[in-house]
Amino acid sequence: MDFSLDLPTGPLAEAIVSTVRSSETTPLFNHSVRSFLFAEIVAAHEGCLKDDAYDRDLLFAATVLHDLGIGNHAKGEARFEVEGADLAADLLRQYEVPEPDIDRVWEAIALHTSPGIAERRGLLSYLTRAGVGLDFGRNAEIARAWEKQIHGAYPRLDMVRSLVDAIVERAAQSDAAAPRYAIGGELLLERQTNGVTRMELAAASSPWGA
Repeated sequence: MDFSLDLPTGPLAEAIVSTVRSSETTPLFNHSVRSFLFAEIVAAHEGCLKDDAYDRDLLFAATVLHDLGIGNHAKGEARFEVEGADLAADLLRQYEVPEPDIDRVWEAIALHTSPGIAERRGLLSYLTRAGVGLDFGRNAEIARAWEKQIHGAYPRLDMVRSLVDAIVERAAQSDAAAPRYAIGGELLLERQTNGVTRMELAAASSPWGA
């Protein structure tokens, strides 16, 4: 497999990067870009690059914007996945992305924390969740050849703690942002009860670390 750290270019790609850089911490920005790079590795590994449903630009949008709901543009008025999906859709409309494509990106972002659902909602949702999961070390073996290159360019910087901090902060802002059994509500409850979350504890045994 040919692998490159090169990202999509053009006005929309530049706006996506600028939006995430201005609204998220560096650890979360790096996580978002790594999620895209890992999603490309998944797509190549599974032979999806020639699939009619594969769209690199939409994959870039869905993965890099997937945590927009815990950035400083979000208000904590809904689940962070949904709020982030709404913010991403607003950005894509500014660049006249067709509505069916916006809907695919919205769904991929809204479902990226929903195991067993995202995988059944089309290639974009599947690859978005897979790329995010690979950045947590899930199915790490398929990316071993490139992980040092990726982490060298976009270091982790204690990403898991930064991510949980941001999710918990948003979840604490309203009941709607922390519904029962949603990841935001669960992480908030774990922090309040135990002072640490299962996600943070699991990072200690992740192939990539925190």
